[in-house]
Amino acid sequence: MSLRLRLALFLVSVFCLGEWLIVRTALNEVKPRYLESMEESLVDASRLLAALLETQLRAGEPDPAPLRSALASVRSHEFVAQVYSLRKTQLDLRVYATDAAGRVVFDSDGGRDEGADYMGWRDVRLTLAGAYGARATQAIPGDNESLVIYIAAPIRHGDHIAGVLSLGKPTRSINILVAAAQRRVLLGAFIGGLGLLAALLVAANWVIAPLERLTAYARAVRDGKPAPLPRLPGRTLQELGTAFAEMRESLEGKKHVERTTQALAHGIKAPLAAVRGAAELLGEEMPAEERRRFLDNLRAESVRIEQIVERLLQLSALEARSTLLAPERIEAAALCAEVADGFRSAGRAAGVELVVGESAAGVVKGERGLVREALANLVQNAVEFSPRGARVTLGARVVGSCVEFVVEDQGPGVPDYALARVFERFYSLERPATGRKSTGLGLALVREIAHLHGGESEVVNRLEGGARAVLRLPSAR
Repeated sequence: MSLRLRLALFLVSVFCLGEWLIVRTALNEVKPRYLESMEESLVDASRLLAALLETQLRAGEPDPAPLRSALASVRSHEFVAQVYSLRKTQLDLRVYATDAAGRVVFDSDGGRDEGADYMGWRDVRLTLAGAYGARATQAIPGDNESLVIYIAAPIRHGDHIAGVLSLGKPTRSINILVAAAQRRVLLGAFIGGLGLLAALLVAANWVIAPLERLTAYARAVRDGKPAPLPRLPGRTLQELGTAFAEMRESLEGKKHVERTTQALAHGIKAPLAAVRGAAELLGEEMPAEERRRFLDNLRAESVRIEQIVERLLQLSALEARSTLLAPERIEAAALCAEVADGFRSAGRAAGVELVVGESAAGVVKGERGLVREALANLVQNAVEFSPRGARVTLGARVVGSCVEFVVEDQGPGVPDYALARVFERFYSLERPATGRKSTGLGLALVREIAHLHGGESEVVNRLEGGARAVLRLPSAR
């Protein structure tokens, strides 16, 4: 069997095996991805509907009247939606709500199970327990085509759960989309596979033809026949041809050449759930006040996303570094005064007095911009968690071989359950004044800056109330 045929058969075999594995994996992954997308959308929708019910609580319990009215309105209007290969003409969501005991107070399926105890269902039980509640149930036991996914969200009243709202979505329509997607995958794999196989065979011929010319050249040399070195494409084959020519010269006693050729190649790719939900609701008719509230939410979430991206890029850049770029001597007292000056206007706006305490004559060595950034994050947290009329104190002290920058506030302190997690990425507590959370990256940035400088950071509660944040860096010697 010739080398050309062997290489062609090998490439075809490898291609067929690889194509089969890839297509099989792709086909198996289509449905889970559709189901994940559907579940993610149900999470958004259930949260939004639960939030709407929270505004309509009656005696601390869910009032199903708004849901009943909304669903009746939706079902009274005809619509046609061509979702790719799926033609949708009716609402196929099932919505039910329970009270805090798991008793169904509303069922969109004609009130079928109203009054029933749903505490045994996983979505209701877990949600009432404060966890993520979801379940997949076959409407017809044993029939996979009747699978329905339910996603639940808590209906909160103050700091406790007053009930559960659960959305159920049949996967029947997903199965239609999955089948269409799988057909497209098979068609694309077939067409693309034919093109790739043709390209592989052409490439095999492109490699084999020069080798055959080199073989003919070597035989001519063996037989002592005069033969010019054939023209060869590519650097590697040209070098191979040169090696043949040099070997020929060596065999003829004109030249001894020893040569080695080497080749090396290397090859080297995160939901905006709140924004999406608000944008979808803005497309509906609603009072002007609610529309303004959703627009405010959109703006706030957009700013938050921008802050997360900027902070995350900054954090990632810090994590990739192992040394300081331009370290300098930094006087602790001067840095404290500089940071405090930058926050005085913000402190006045928040009704918080910012005080620079007595600072020891400590000096650290590091990147001034990074240390200032870390200290500014600690001061900003202290201001945001302090009530109006409170005081935030910033100072520095020398403790052994370290300089400690200390920020103390008179806020509520850090809950015990959160003390061990405040430096985690994306972990944040609600600000008392606004009820909003930050990006959850500020303290993570502080920790990375501290570690880059060979130091540590910590947050503890003060006995007299409030929190104390410490940035501890090695003293410059």
